[in-house]
Amino acid sequence: MDYNNKGFWSMLDDLVSGSEIVIDRPKGSRHPKYTDMLYEVDYGYLKNTASMDGGGIDIWRGTDEKHEIDGIICIVDLLKKDSEIKILSGCTNSEKETIYKFHNKSEFMKGIFISREGS
Repeated sequence: MDYNNKGFWSMLDDLVSGSEIVIDRPKGSRHPKYTDMLYEVDYGYLKNTASMDGGGIDIWRGTDEKHEIDGIICIVDLLKKDSEIKILSGCTNSEKETIYKFHNKSEFMKGIFISREGS
């Protein structure tokens, strides 16, 4: 069975291409509440979308100019008692590794990376 559902990725492409990306935490900035957390890749959200935390759907935007969706990170956050996805768009392999480590360095948050087939 093919578990890498092409329809899922197509719908995610449509969602991202039909939304404005707001980068509210640019590369080099720190988390407003947890100042030890440094954003090494641009991070933001899709305007006029909804996620579990009440904000827009989160997105990491890498340096590849194509900005194709590479995959998603599914996270569990015990402090917020929630889980959600983070979209990765246009990320190099190094950026993917950095993002993965970002979501797994705390004892209270863990994530898994799901790669888009061929990314």
